Amino acid sequence: MTTFVEVDHVDRVFDIPNGGKYIALKNIDLKIRQGEFISLIGHSGCGKSTLLNIIAGLDQASVGGVTLEGREVKEPGPDRMVVFQNYSLLPWLTVRENIALAVDEVYQDKPKGDRRSIVEEHIDMVGLRHAAKKRPSELSGGMKQRVAIARALATRPKLLLLDEPFGALDALTRGSLQEQLMKICNEHNVTCVMVTHDVDEALLLSDRIVMLTNGPEAHIGQILEVPIPRPRQRLEVVNHPSYYNLRNEMIYFLNQQKLLKKRKAGQTQAPAVISSSGLEKVNLEIGFMPLTDAAPLIVAKEKGFLAAYGLETVTLNRAANWTEIAKGVATGKLDAAQMLAGMPLALTLGAGGKTPIPVVNALNLSRNANAITLSKKLYSEGVRTLADLKAAINASPDQILTLGIVHPTAMQNLILRYWLAAGGIDPDRDVSLTIVPPTQMVEQLKAGTIDGYCAGEPWNSLAVHEDVGFVAATALEIWSGQPKKVLGVREDWAQKYPETYIALVKALIEACKYCDDLRNREEVLELICRPEYLDINPAYARPGFTDPYDRGDGTQPQELRTYNQFYLNQTNYPNRTELLWMVTQMARWGLVPFPKNWVEVIERVCRTDVFGAAARELGLLDIGQDDPIHLFDGKVFNPSKPIEYLNSLEIKRQIRVEEVFI
Repeated sequence: MTTFVEVDHVDRVFDIPNGGKYIALKNIDLKIRQGEFISLIGHSGCGKSTLLNIIAGLDQASVGGVTLEGREVKEPGPDRMVVFQNYSLLPWLTVRENIALAVDEVYQDKPKGDRRSIVEEHIDMVGLRHAAKKRPSELSGGMKQRVAIARALATRPKLLLLDEPFGALDALTRGSLQEQLMKICNEHNVTCVMVTHDVDEALLLSDRIVMLTNGPEAHIGQILEVPIPRPRQRLEVVNHPSYYNLRNEMIYFLNQQKLLKKRKAGQTQAPAVISSSGLEKVNLEIGFMPLTDAAPLIVAKEKGFLAAYGLETVTLNRAANWTEIAKGVATGKLDAAQMLAGMPLALTLGAGGKTPIPVVNALNLSRNANAITLSKKLYSEGVRTLADLKAAINASPDQILTLGIVHPTAMQNLILRYWLAAGGIDPDRDVSLTIVPPTQMVEQLKAGTIDGYCAGEPWNSLAVHEDVGFVAATALEIWSGQPKKVLGVREDWAQKYPETYIALVKALIEACKYCDDLRNREEVLELICRPEYLDINPAYARPGFTDPYDRGDGTQPQELRTYNQFYLNQTNYPNRTELLWMVTQMARWGLVPFPKNWVEVIERVCRTDVFGAAARELGLLDIGQDDPIHLFDGKVFNPSKPIEYLNSLEIKRQIRVEEVFI
């Protein structure tokens, strides 16, 4: 079914008296089908009514917009009618006259008799024939609300918007009116968006329930689909097998948001000493690994971006492996580090049975630039594709292939496992995976210790250059745009040095932009290959960075413009959907339980607020797209249904779902 209403990445920002800004809504993206009933729930102050007003045209988005049947909503119109909690009836007019007022305004071209017929039809529709001549003061609350609904429906709106329409009514009246509304909407295929605090009301009426996180910067935390067939009766809904699971999920979400609000309110840090530049800390120790995607950190230092934002002395510490990076941030030896995309999540969740250490990410440093390299021995045996690899494994069941990964929570591990499993190869049973530092991959492939690996550059190109391996698949082929490296800092560090954190993110965004300008790539290549950084011959790092990418499989080298991606296509935005996918994959392979409170975990790790503040200060767009993820095997990851997604995967370990206490 095609999209009827589209809320396209909407922000709503309000000016406040002290000259600052209050961001009520952030990056709201929602598509509504014709005839669908959508409920918006969340705690007070989360922007539900603000969003409803933007859809109605009563308020304007600061960023993004709303379309109805492909036309932009800029102002109120008769195709959208709003029913407010306070009824909004004119006290001097009767029931009939209040309804007629709207009908006469919208249908001015219709004959008077036709307009009168429409009014009478809707008086009967809401069961108010006996009260047609009464004024609002003579009506009960339920009757007033029925007049408001009749007035809205009488204009035959394309979209009915309801702002807690039953909140002030007694239970009996509310139940009766809910059933009448449900019947009317079903019979006339009315599209509805309703704001409510009542989870039972949402379940009774809705096709989908959109749950908003706390403000400021409220966004869609989760969307629940209600698989209860229509027409619905209240008792049938309550007795439906999924009713209590859905209800519990909504209450759990709301309780988690309440706890999150309390936790944030209780987080106080002793103020750090502020430097003359306005930063709490100006001397930083930052860790990195010798990979091409360390370029933003190296460029930020060498080209003066860090100094320009008040970070006076920054030392880049080259690490030998990813465990050293994780330990450096965890112990406080490092202020920040280039991290594997999944590492902040893994540290926060305590992957591998370790003590959880909250680590946050406000910036993606790079995307893509991963590849799966297999040995030339396998190539000589006819292996070119995933299907060939599966056939080779089946042909020699007694010979277990060993493949290298850089770290259990690395995107390289998750992507390699996904690739293997998509081809029917169980990564824990059909092959052996072993941890190898990226700098040692080529040597171990050459020695025959491993039969292949998944790693970042330049270590795939180096294997091709030395004719010991070939590239079986690149990141672009498995999941184009996959996050690769991020900027990781401890949560308590971010709280203690907020201005320093924003300055660091700003400097690195500028550096990322510099790296993705192809005119600068030769200079960037020279910088990163220096002895103190990658310490490698620039010729090995050129493929996919400045030159066509050679796979070493006899095919023509390819121009891969987005293989090393640092800034373009919203590279830097820390994407919640991507983090959630990584959590599902860690849970898939038993690295962590899937957190029942996954919304809280993602919110805690993914600091879009810090990224947004830095981007706004740079005059850049401070939002990204948390869209579904499309992978090479045709599967689509829907972030609203992570458990269903996990259960749909054929090759996996036993899935554990547990609440995570951090």
